[in-house]
Amino acid sequence: MLSDIEIAQAAKMNHIRDVAASLGIDEDELEYYGKYKAKLGVDVWKKFGSNKDGKLVLVTAINPTPAGEGKTTTTIGLGDALSRMGKKCVLALREPSLGPVMGVKGGAAGGGYSQVVPMDDINLHFTGDMHAITAANNLLSAMIDNHIHQGNELDIDVTNIVWKRVVDTNDRALRKIVVGMGGHINGVPREDGFMITVASEVMAILCLASDMDDLKRRFGEIIIGYNRAGQPVKASDLHAEGAMAALMKDAIHPNLVQTLEHTPCLIHGGPFANIAHGCNSVQATTLAMKMADYTITEAGFGADLGAEKFMDIKCRMAGIKPDAVVIVATVRALKYNGGVKKTDLKAPNLDALKKGIVNLEKHIENMKRFGAPVVVAVNRFDTDSDEELRYIIDRCAELGADCALSEVFAKGGEGGLELAQKVLAAMETPSEYHPVYDVNDSITDKINAIVTKIYGGAGVEYSAKAKKAIKKLEELGLDKKPVCIAKTQYSLSDDQTLLGRPEEFTVNVSEIRVSNGAGFIVAETGNIMVMPGLPKVPAANNIDIDSDGVISGLF
Repeated sequence: MLSDIEIAQAAKMNHIRDVAASLGIDEDELEYYGKYKAKLGVDVWKKFGSNKDGKLVLVTAINPTPAGEGKTTTTIGLGDALSRMGKKCVLALREPSLGPVMGVKGGAAGGGYSQVVPMDDINLHFTGDMHAITAANNLLSAMIDNHIHQGNELDIDVTNIVWKRVVDTNDRALRKIVVGMGGHINGVPREDGFMITVASEVMAILCLASDMDDLKRRFGEIIIGYNRAGQPVKASDLHAEGAMAALMKDAIHPNLVQTLEHTPCLIHGGPFANIAHGCNSVQATTLAMKMADYTITEAGFGADLGAEKFMDIKCRMAGIKPDAVVIVATVRALKYNGGVKKTDLKAPNLDALKKGIVNLEKHIENMKRFGAPVVVAVNRFDTDSDEELRYIIDRCAELGADCALSEVFAKGGEGGLELAQKVLAAMETPSEYHPVYDVNDSITDKINAIVTKIYGGAGVEYSAKAKKAIKKLEELGLDKKPVCIAKTQYSLSDDQTLLGRPEEFTVNVSEIRVSNGAGFIVAETGNIMVMPGLPKVPAANNIDIDSDGVISGLF
């Protein structure tokens, strides 16, 4: 079979004006980025904003494993299947980060015959949104240090600046740095550090803002640190919000592309779900719901991360709800959760499957806890035995979730028809969506609700630093916000080695901080890193371009 990039490069794409026309968007309402990409500005929202919302389907997954699950591939294949059935469907996905593209995970444009295209553009610089986010973030950093250098009128405590610089690359050497070295002319020396761009509060704000005015207001509310009296200093105190918003004047608009089968797709925003809130922009999702009868979106990593944050943060803030949830699993990944080594996953092993399926069971329970109908999509491989597949289908039925076999990787939309039919059937049952906690609960009660109800843990331990931060936020009246937990994606716990469905574990919260502009509180757990590092052999080693500009090795 051809590689993902070979399939994408061989595809015959429609001009983006034709993709837009299928949605009722006129050519003069597009902002072109070449022939196959465009941004949808305020005129498009004005045109469709009064339409009734279509149905919304969230695609999530079990905890990721080295075997791969294919969540984005399934999302795209489901959209193509609905289009094949004559349904008006739009996808709403996240933008890939260069961190995983050049690191371990690879690209995020789907795979096989269920991809969004132009795949190489989407996975690289796309329309420049990541760079705009990076620039806006680092402008604020520069203005902080300049203000201190120029006399520090705000009396900023240089030992209590919480705002960090960002870059959209995995670079562990930048986690802890010192700025202002080299004498007075170069500023005031202080400790600083970098996060990856997708963990930036600027990214979160882009994905939660309703329009430019809201974006600028949220930028002004960013807390960059504290003065020596212990009071918060905001970006608005530095008069930074206007320039930051100006840098985002194009990035704020959703990007329109297409699948291999020409289903329209809005790709906008890309926060990681292990260290951020893991959902594409509210603007893209709500616009898609206005333009189509069915919107298919995804949330990052397993349902304990992206889907929980989708339900408890994004839906709450945007006033939307999912009409159905699809949980993606594979036989191989469930056997891995049952203790089988990666090298042995192709061999039939029903006993290991029975042990590992508890991970899927917990995610089904969690999504049903939020009140949404659930469908399980088993991403099928040719090494799966009929006995193994039948066991998963039967077990899902016992748990009250329909199950469909998906072959969208090899067959595109045709391989997702069974899944599409079952998703449509599931949506006949009204969603009774509700968050898992009350936003007005205490910070510790909200974290405890997520840990005990969603992760299945016994409780939470807090570092002295985290306890101090919680007390400070309560004193400042900044505690009545949703919680975004930064946690390993590989386990329901904060220990990535605990596979399956661990029990009686304690989650360790090392740090608490407020993303005041985004509107949520971040709790960092375990050994989570907000700046990942590259592996011994990064994906970048295999990426190349020839003299004709054809890229290879990108997946």
